[in-house]
Amino acid sequence: MANVLVFAEVRGGDLRKVALEAVTAARALAELSGGGSVHALLAGDAGIGKAAEALAQHGADAVLVLEHTGFAQYNPEALAATLAQKLGTGTYSYALFSATAQGRDLSPRVAAKCGVGLAADLTGFTVEGGTVVGQHFTMNGKVIATLALAGTPAILSVRPASFQPAAAPRPLVTEVVTAAADPLASRVKVVELKQGNTGKLDLNDAPVIVAGGRGLKAPEHFKLCEELADAFGNAAVGATRAVTDEGWRPHSDQIGQTGRNVSPTLYIAVGISGAIQHLAGMRTSKTIVAINKDKDAPIFKIADYGIVGDVFEVMPALTAAVKAAKAQG
Repeated sequence: MANVLVFAEVRGGDLRKVALEAVTAARALAELSGGGSVHALLAGDAGIGKAAEALAQHGADAVLVLEHTGFAQYNPEALAATLAQKLGTGTYSYALFSATAQGRDLSPRVAAKCGVGLAADLTGFTVEGGTVVGQHFTMNGKVIATLALAGTPAILSVRPASFQPAAAPRPLVTEVVTAAADPLASRVKVVELKQGNTGKLDLNDAPVIVAGGRGLKAPEHFKLCEELADAFGNAAVGATRAVTDEGWRPHSDQIGQTGRNVSPTLYIAVGISGAIQHLAGMRTSKTIVAINKDKDAPIFKIADYGIVGDVFEVMPALTAAVKAAKAQG
């Protein structure tokens, strides 16, 4: 049996979907290791403890609640010190993070404090003889590397949406903990949080993504993607680097090697040729639909469904079909 400590990510005082994904992944890791316990660290401002129930419903045997005004915003120094202290007790064999911007910053800090390595951005893992063996995309997504985690505790992060939140109800058990370092004395302070696409689904939280590329020809034509996303009702709009570099869309919408990594249930690529840098950020999507007038576009090599045609003709027809299907229930 091996216990797992998982960091439950919070933003703006609310538990993020990736936190539930991380707890689900931690639950799977514990079961693969012989049925250990999963403990989730939940840090935030006063009142954050209310989110503990959701973590218990997704497999957390205990929720360590850390409430302090110093955690109203992400506090890397105090969080790293606290997580490292917990891992230093020898209670946990593994620590698991989400490979989000926050997780990519925090997990190496914790690994450095513990003096162990980090396997980052895993899309899956198994346990072989007590050793975690993870899968990680490399070489712009062209190669899947297999990594064996040495050292104790083994620290890993999982790519958002690689694990879908799964119900695994546990009795709610909470423990109030204190920070290992004064969060108000941290040298690194988050002074402002700017969120793009206010009121819209975040790319990492959306089950459906409609992404556009240069094939849309002009920024105003992204309304075709917006209209299809609105028809689905649970979709977000993404873009390629070429599009964001041109200023057609904000950089927060960029998907790819130097942008966001996403794995939605459905990914619709509109006028995207399929450069390897873009594929690196979305190829783990469950179902990929590509729309492009070039039948030899690289995107078709990884697409589950391909539509060869003019996006300006295909997109309105597809949007109308989605609306009709939803109207029929």
